[in-house]
Amino acid sequence: MSLLRRCLPALAAAVVGAAVPAGAQTPPAPTPAAPAATPFAIPPDMEVLFWPAERRERDLRRMPELIPHARIAPSPNPRPLPDGEPLGLDPTAYMEAGRIAGVLVLQDGRVRLERYGLGMTPQDVWNSFSMTKSLTSTLVGVAIGEGKIASVNDPVDRYIPELAGSAYEGVPLAHVLTMTSGARWDEDYTDPTSDVARFYLTPPPPGEDATVAYMRRLERAHPPGARWNYNTGETNLIGALVAQATGQPLAAYLKAKIWDPAGMESAAFWMLDAQGRESGGCCVSATLRDWGRVGLMALERGAVPGGQIASPDWFEQATTQNVDFPENDRGYGFQWWTRAEGTRFEANGIFGQQIHVDPERRLVVVILSSWPTATGRARSAARDAFLEQVRAAVDQGA
Repeated sequence: MSLLRRCLPALAAAVVGAAVPAGAQTPPAPTPAAPAATPFAIPPDMEVLFWPAERRERDLRRMPELIPHARIAPSPNPRPLPDGEPLGLDPTAYMEAGRIAGVLVLQDGRVRLERYGLGMTPQDVWNSFSMTKSLTSTLVGVAIGEGKIASVNDPVDRYIPELAGSAYEGVPLAHVLTMTSGARWDEDYTDPTSDVARFYLTPPPPGEDATVAYMRRLERAHPPGARWNYNTGETNLIGALVAQATGQPLAAYLKAKIWDPAGMESAAFWMLDAQGRESGGCCVSATLRDWGRVGLMALERGAVPGGQIASPDWFEQATTQNVDFPENDRGYGFQWWTRAEGTRFEANGIFGQQIHVDPERRLVVVILSSWPTATGRARSAARDAFLEQVRAAVDQGA
């Protein structure tokens, strides 16, 4: 099974670095809870995991029309993505076989390949699923830099006191960021009784936050830091923590701290839960080019045209392999997937969403898809093969 590569407390201290005053032992003063939008009933046909393939291909670009989302306005200063030398690669066969809605290849901030499929256009947004996790992680780094969160060494129940007495009591935020909290969680996308399927459909007790109420009842399966277990609920919990610490809804914080300075040219939309709160672990819808700008933000360690997002140290540690998977070449950082063979890292989402970042080649590749199943080894292998073709084409022209 997955093993921790290094001691997380030591890593956490390195991440915080100069962002936290020396000797800080307590979190900042509590901030008023972020206001939520008006609660609503989730439509009964919105169980996206179990949609037929043809509906998914049609509606992943229509999610803000089908269920309430928070709108994130475009940046007042859009970042240009000028044309670069066209890449000598035809993605048509890969896109048709893989049910791909969009492919974007950026090198040195220039567009070398941009193609659309499944009826998607440059103006359409596409649902990201778990690529959103990497944005939520970045907001943690921003909040640490602003002193709203003192340290990833802090136990999460300092910021969400309702977690006292649960499997998360005393668990450092670093363990939640790396999904090594030890809480028992089932992320089976094919099982309608799994935690990931029931999470959004389970009403909370009156007056309680839905995310906190659900996660508080989980049992502890392993000691914190001992085992890795993929857990979308934990990123939702991170989102709730950021909203509590900053006193802002996640969409508003994303707008001010990432969307504006990174120069996003189009509006984005963040899915709301039944209580009108953003889901930290899922479902920002944005255009292909703006997902490319998210990749550039990570490639540039937050040094975007509109200023520094979080700190370079945060991005360095967030995209470092903190959890090893000995059975393959993957690893996990702070809500980013890593590649064991080098410096490459990724934001990934089910049904084939990916932002692939290759610092050595100054390369960002975005792939938006509608796979017929949430995950799949064969389709992942085909995507890896396509990325290898992209790298080979880039290297030939270098």
